[in-house]
Amino acid sequence: RARVGRLKAVLESRAVHAEVLSYCRAELLDENYFHAVFEATKGVAERIRLLSGLNGDGAELVNKAFAGQQPVLALGPLATESEKSEQKGFANLLIGLFGAVRNPLAHAPKMNWPMSEQDALDILTLVSLIHRKLDGTTKFAGVSS
Repeated sequence: RARVGRLKAVLESRAVHAEVLSYCRAELLDENYFHAVFEATKGVAERIRLLSGLNGDGAELVNKAFAGQQPVLALGPLATESEKSEQKGFANLLIGLFGAVRNPLAHAPKMNWPMSEQDALDILTLVSLIHRKLDGTTKFAGVSS
């Protein structure tokens, strides 16, 4: 229990987004970093679905929600090249999270994917950043799922 308390304390000291813990609290209490990270990353897809009204998962969901000239969800007004670049980069970050973390966790046995405390902390902190960015998104009116 000490290591979970330590990880939770570090996450709290980083003011981790509440959505992160809402998806993986039980797994953290069970000292299960592998499943805590898995649940937290699944929570990102669920939050995108809730915010956008879209179905789907992974890269397909991200592309529908954040890509194109008129995305369903936008980080900002998308008026400048810089804002458009940030939008595209955020979509790439989400696709990377699903491809590099969530998908391998979903398809690999736990014994083949050791999850250290440091890896869990780093990934959960990234998931927190993603949720903070999602907090600021705007759903475009008139976009249907």
